[in-house]
Amino acid sequence: MKTFNLKGAPSLPFYCRYRGQLSIALVLTALGGCGFSGLKPQSRLVDPTGVEQTMADSTVPLSPAAWPTTDWWRGFKDAQLDSLVNEALADSPSLRAAAARVHQAGAFEAIEAATLLPTADAKMSTEREHFSANGTTPAPVKGTWQNIDQATFNVGYELDFWGKNRSAVEAAVGRRHALEVDEHAAALMLSASIVQAYIALHNTYQQLDVAQALLNQQQQIEKLTQQRFAAELGTQIDIKQSQASLPASRAAIAALKESIELDQNKLAALLGKGPDRGRSIARPRLQASDTLTLPTHIAAELIGHRPDVVAQRWRVEASGHEIDVAKARFYPNVNLTSFIGMQSLAFDTFNDRSSRIVGFSPAISLPIFEGGRLRGNLDAQDAAYDMAVENYNQTVVDALRDIADQLASLRWLKERLSEQNEAVATAQAASDLVNKRYGAGLATYLQVLATQNATLAEQRRLVDLQSRGLSLQANLSRALGGGYRPEIATPTNVSPTLADK
Repeated sequence: MKTFNLKGAPSLPFYCRYRGQLSIALVLTALGGCGFSGLKPQSRLVDPTGVEQTMADSTVPLSPAAWPTTDWWRGFKDAQLDSLVNEALADSPSLRAAAARVHQAGAFEAIEAATLLPTADAKMSTEREHFSANGTTPAPVKGTWQNIDQATFNVGYELDFWGKNRSAVEAAVGRRHALEVDEHAAALMLSASIVQAYIALHNTYQQLDVAQALLNQQQQIEKLTQQRFAAELGTQIDIKQSQASLPASRAAIAALKESIELDQNKLAALLGKGPDRGRSIARPRLQASDTLTLPTHIAAELIGHRPDVVAQRWRVEASGHEIDVAKARFYPNVNLTSFIGMQSLAFDTFNDRSSRIVGFSPAISLPIFEGGRLRGNLDAQDAAYDMAVENYNQTVVDALRDIADQLASLRWLKERLSEQNEAVATAQAASDLVNKRYGAGLATYLQVLATQNATLAEQRRLVDLQSRGLSLQANLSRALGGGYRPEIATPTNVSPTLADK
């Protein structure tokens, strides 16, 4: 049987020397497990359901392979947009900040992982000390000044019987995974913001085309009015009315050009660049997708394709391990420490064999009375777990609503576009007819003005609807996760240790 001789103590079997302490530790361990009885989380994870009927009603074709790709914005077939998104993903300060948070979480994980390993250090000291003549120090040292020289190599290790340190490491891993997924979520939001800002710029350019076409038409009508007046078919009032509309149209064009510059500034800021970068952004050449498809099993696979959902799931996992850490604090801590070195009152004997010192010290500590601190800590961790679960549940609900919103809008957009195209055609035909009658002297300028305004309003609505179609296409890709594929396994269930929570 192995024995230990500690600092000259008589050699005894280990269990004999610590039998009493071990018995007490076992009893206290059993009592420690009763300290957190009655405390457990209250929340439960929801299953993502409730989009099947919405998908069926959307009239969008279904396909198992219809999840967006990681470069989903290329579906708009605009090389400049592709370049802008890639530039933003490479240079954005917000993404660099997200990467720094992941780096920091990795460092915290390494700190926690260090608790699973032994610690070792070396110490060396020299001390000048006067020993009491009336203390426990024997002669001839008592009452004298002495130099105490000491050098030791120390090793320590905490026996993680209750999994406290392992759970802390798992919690740190979960938090790091959550931040890694947050980085993907930030990239998705950035790319989606750039696409939406680019669509807004595209819309402004199209509105400018409509306003410019109206101005050109008004200028032609003004010339025609001058000709009518020369032919004694009109009056000065008609001329003034035709001229009055021109400044308002030019002002509208100036406002749209202002909006173009503001959109360019917004895009430059999203790129992490100054406004001069925005001035180099040319007119967009976006193309709407001819066909849209949906994944077949959105509800079942959503938790693996939406980075915000995946990140919240990892936070639930990390919170579950934090509960394990809080529970383990009710049990004894078992630490082993040892040292070996040299100690001498005289430096000339420091290297003598007789100056050796060796020590081995197992230590067991258990909280007996701490005023409810441990129960309060566990209760707080249970509440943190409940919050993480409910945040996850809300994220799932919001994700499902987000998808349903895009599908509902897409379902009605086709009908709205059909009706709006008809409205534009009708208004344009009415305007052309009135213009011809005006040229022939059979209509008044007020009729011309009324049909112009009606046509302008319908054309603007059509442009807005066409831009909305592009926006919905982008939003659907974002709502479906923007091509996210987890590089690490997504936790599909709570930690096994959470089964009893």
